[in-house]
Amino acid sequence: MNLSPDVNRTQVTHLDEQAEERVTELLSQWRHGDDQALTRVIPAIYDELRRLAGSYVHGNARDATLGPTGLVHEFYLKAAGLRDVDWESRGQFIAAAARAMRNLLVDNARRRMSEKHGGGRVDPLVDNEISVPQSEIEVLAVNEALDRLAAEYPRHAGIVELMFFGGLSAAEVSAALSGPETKISQRTVERDWRFARAWLKSEMGTR
Repeated sequence: MNLSPDVNRTQVTHLDEQAEERVTELLSQWRHGDDQALTRVIPAIYDELRRLAGSYVHGNARDATLGPTGLVHEFYLKAAGLRDVDWESRGQFIAAAARAMRNLLVDNARRRMSEKHGGGRVDPLVDNEISVPQSEIEVLAVNEALDRLAAEYPRHAGIVELMFFGGLSAAEVSAALSGPETKISQRTVERDWRFARAWLKSEMGTR
């Protein structure tokens, strides 16, 4: 398991203030019944959504059957479940998208493991004759540990979702999670990431 984010990445595209306000306005319209508003939000932040999907798919689950474009499409089909959120910023939607993509990819990893084992229940810690890709085992192990972290430290878990599952740097997470009324500094993100990484490694029995 690699819980160290890659620093040599292309930065997420940051929208200017006017574009930020427009996305937030569209999210509000969507929440209040405008079905077409979401179809205008997705193109405005498509590059960011695909980057989230691509970083995870290529960095942490090389054998995943869902590619970045397919993952964004799957997220769009399931986005209706996010409609009732009181959206305050584009970053809040990006964070929700990262969480939804995490769930989609975890479900995909579980399905692939089940198929490799004839549809039976699989315990990743049990050795057997059929080889399961290490990336899928790691995805499921991190996912379970992250659920436990979220129960105690929800903000820290959200940062891990964006950095480990979404592939963002600390600076990108700070930008994504900061809105007009909520500011999370890069230093805070880095501190929370160090704590969360140590917590997860301890929880999973790694060094």
